Parts: sequence; C-alpha cells; structure tokens
Amino acid sequence: MEQLLANIKACTLCEADLPLGARPLLQISSNARILIAGQAPGRKAHQSGIPFDDASGDRLRQWLGVSREVFYDPNKIALLPMGFCYPGTGKNGDLPPRSECEPAWRQQLLAKLPKLSMTLVLGQYAQRYHFDNHRLSLTERVASWRETWPTKMALPHPSPRNNRWLSKNPWFETELLPALKARVATIINQ
Repeated sequence: MEQLLANIKACTLCEADLPLGARPLLQISSNARILIAGQAPGRKAHQSGIPFDDASGDRLRQWLGVSREVFYDPNKIALLPMGFCYPGTGKNGDLPPRSECEPAWRQQLLAKLPKLSMTLVLGQYAQRYHFDNHRLSLTERVASWRETWPTKMALPHPSPRNNRWLSKNPWFETELLPALKARVATIINQ
C-alpha cells in the first residue's frame, strides 16, 4: 500500500491538462470500512491538500453524521475520487474528473480494501463506474437506494449547487439520510 500511494502521489499522467498542476488527493487504508467514491477534488481541496475540505465536505459529514476526526481517519473511511487532481472549472462548475486516473490506479486501490462494509458513490462519473445500470438518472439511482442497501448507495454530490435537487426531493432527507446515518454509526463503531 505504501508504495502504491507513493506512486500515486508522484503521478503526473495528466499534469499538462490541469490548470493548477498535479496534486493527487485521496485517503485510503486497508482497514477502511467505508469507501466514498467521489468525482474529483475541488479548488479549495486542491489548495489545502485535504479532500472534501470545503462546503461539500461539511454537508457530506453532516449527511453521514460523523465528525471531521472520524471522516479523516483512513482506517475508517477511504476517500477515493475518480480523478485525483482538481480538473479545473467549466461554465457550470468544476470540469469532469480526468479519465487517466481510473485505468491507471482504481482497480489496484479497490483491491486493497478487503474490509469494506459500505460504498457511497457521489455523482454521475463515480456512479457510471460503480453501478451496472447506466440508464438511470441520478435521481432514479438515488431513489432506488434500497436495491443495493446496505453495501452500496448512490448519493447526489453534496455541493451547495445541489440545493435545488435537495428541495425537489424531500424524501432524501426524511427517508434516506436517517438510514444512512444509522448504518454509518454501526460500521464506525464496530
């Protein structure tokens, strides 16, 4: 694991296409019980060097019912985005994750996670990788959360840009989040 992480931290596969250069961000330990499969770090996370070190991370921790201390404990939670570096900004927010990370690193990293009890999949790019049915919309996939419960769950991205989606889908906060918080607490406290 140490050598794999060193290789990833030194990765420059797509550096020429990154507006702020390569700075791979992830968190992983073979002891992790929960995997958060995300999109790519945002600008603030790139600058701080800490995944989810922004408003999205605050909301995600609230959804999970965990403190920063628990969230950033790699023996409890692995943070594995589809793209490890900040991809830049487009007209509707951050650009999609760079495609180079997935074939170069993802399978090797997932193979190092034998103790996973739950995988939380954030956003459409991670969902394309982690779910078989690619025809479902984000809303349909999140709404069908009971189909893959309790081992895998799709979530909308916790970005403040998704406030409109959250207001249109009140069941997310009333039905899904209480079940998610309870499951995360059980896993973390095992």
